[in-house]
Amino acid sequence: MPSCMHGFFGKATRSRVVGCGMVVVLALVTCGGRVEPGPAPYMDSRLAVEDRVDDLLDRMSLDDKLGQMTQPERRYITLQEITRYRIGSVLSSGGSAPTPNTAKSWADMYDGLQRAALAGPLGIPLMYGVDAVHGHNTVVGATVFPHNIGLGATRDPRLVREIGAATAKEMAATGVDWNFAPCVCVVRNDRWGRTYESFGEVPELPSMMTTVIDGMQDAGPASVLATAKHYLGDGGTEGGDDRGDTRVSEKELRAVHLPPFRAAVKRGVGSVMISYSSWNGLKMHRHRYLIRDVLKRELGFTGFVVSDYNGIDQIDGQPGFTKDEVSAAVNAGIDMVMVPAKWRRFIDYLRDAVKAGEVSMARIDDANRRILTKKFQLGLFERPMADRSYLTTVGGAAHRKLARRAVAASQVLLKNDGVLPLDDEDKIFVAGDSANDIGMQSGGWTITWQGKAGPITPGTTILDGIRKVAPSASITYGKDGTGIDGSYDAAVAVVGERPYAEYHGDRTGDLGLDAGDLRTIDRLRDAGVPVVVVLVSGRPLDIAERLPGWDALVAAWLPGTEGGGVADVLFGRTAPTGRLPVTWMRDGDQQPINRGDGKRPLFPFGHGLTYRWLRSG
Repeated sequence: MPSCMHGFFGKATRSRVVGCGMVVVLALVTCGGRVEPGPAPYMDSRLAVEDRVDDLLDRMSLDDKLGQMTQPERRYITLQEITRYRIGSVLSSGGSAPTPNTAKSWADMYDGLQRAALAGPLGIPLMYGVDAVHGHNTVVGATVFPHNIGLGATRDPRLVREIGAATAKEMAATGVDWNFAPCVCVVRNDRWGRTYESFGEVPELPSMMTTVIDGMQDAGPASVLATAKHYLGDGGTEGGDDRGDTRVSEKELRAVHLPPFRAAVKRGVGSVMISYSSWNGLKMHRHRYLIRDVLKRELGFTGFVVSDYNGIDQIDGQPGFTKDEVSAAVNAGIDMVMVPAKWRRFIDYLRDAVKAGEVSMARIDDANRRILTKKFQLGLFERPMADRSYLTTVGGAAHRKLARRAVAASQVLLKNDGVLPLDDEDKIFVAGDSANDIGMQSGGWTITWQGKAGPITPGTTILDGIRKVAPSASITYGKDGTGIDGSYDAAVAVVGERPYAEYHGDRTGDLGLDAGDLRTIDRLRDAGVPVVVVLVSGRPLDIAERLPGWDALVAAWLPGTEGGGVADVLFGRTAPTGRLPVTWMRDGDQQPINRGDGKRPLFPFGHGLTYRWLRSG
């Protein structure tokens, strides 16, 4: 670059369309008395990010800026509209995937969307966001790791960082560069449908597990943007209501719910997502004090703030959103709005609000500066397309091995009357709805939003894991326990919850096992053999009355696709080292129950047994 170009931020520009729909923006630069075309400074990767952002902002029209603040869902926008409206980001909501749902199809879809964005006047790349909350979990064939509650049981920040890096690589293969994870909420009531998305009930646990952010954002060329969510207090709502009200003092809010976000900001998390919930009656999506004053000023957060899915719709309690809600959300400090279907209306309302002086250009420029900074830092201007060299990592052996190790480390042995570890030579009967079902053991946010039972993605069921870990054992499987007799050395009942996500999983009534699970366990007990109960669930269940009749109890949480890790612990290939990340209630009426609240639990926070010896093999 000629020396006279340094520090140039002129507005005289023109664009040239090159291959793949990409746009190179050229600036007319006077150098030595001659007018020569040259790349616009924001396209020069040798310049500081701050200078590139300054230059780009200076060239952007209001329409360019409004587009950057808008995030539609992939099903509700065309390629032509992405170009026309200068859209800054697109998302896949839960289960929204290309057909066929393969990593290659995702890469093809992403590249097509990215070409459309690059064809805009200034060639600004878009970011694509997904909820990769336990691996790249919407992609069939991806490695699905344990949900956060299981990872909290490991107490292993280094392991969690490895999982973040593995997830980033599988995302990079598909082009997806923005993860709506991790959830760093502090769960205070296990009735909440997102309990399994929390690392635990005390702020220290989610705070220490923010290492997952390092894994995602420091993965070299595979790095993706991480999101700390949901800000603030979503784990503390009254009754565990997923979109309810957290009625606590500011002192308690700061002591319990804010620390994990402080830790995430210190790690440089790229984005923060706002919660659907309220704090003492005021919706978080309009909470200027907590977003602008606390998060951005006090905590020093320099990334950008994104709304939740249709989150601004709920500000006034009425269906849909209004111009006043748009103004309230943006003025509160939300920089990008997730507005899946009605995104054109959002742009119109925000434009009107700016022209009416209800939202200042300074606020619009601040939002754009935050968004564009992250795009430059991610290297999207230099490497906008999917990196298909990572396709072999999607569901690859190395990541599945890591997931199996995480599963084993997450198992919490709660009771053992001498039956565990099982012997390789034993005759064992395995039963239960969750024993031979990848969908059941993976839970919600797996391929689809709510998840579902069945062979929804490749993996190793817990039954398959048992058979592979103990090939010399005699293993019989009967889903409901029918066929067992007294000749067996032990029985393993793998039971628990059916998949769910978010508010669909809120349990306001009974927290026990369903009748079918209880009948299965009773059939096993009636045979007079030792019974091991393996609970596959997203939270503690009400089992105190049944526990005396069980010889062993293992909390397996929601292990994901690598059921071999459960078998590793059952057969003593790996010692159980997991410790409860939440307090285990004595009955459902104790909810909420947490460490230090004076209530007498069935198992206290941190409880977890181990073996005195291990089996070889």
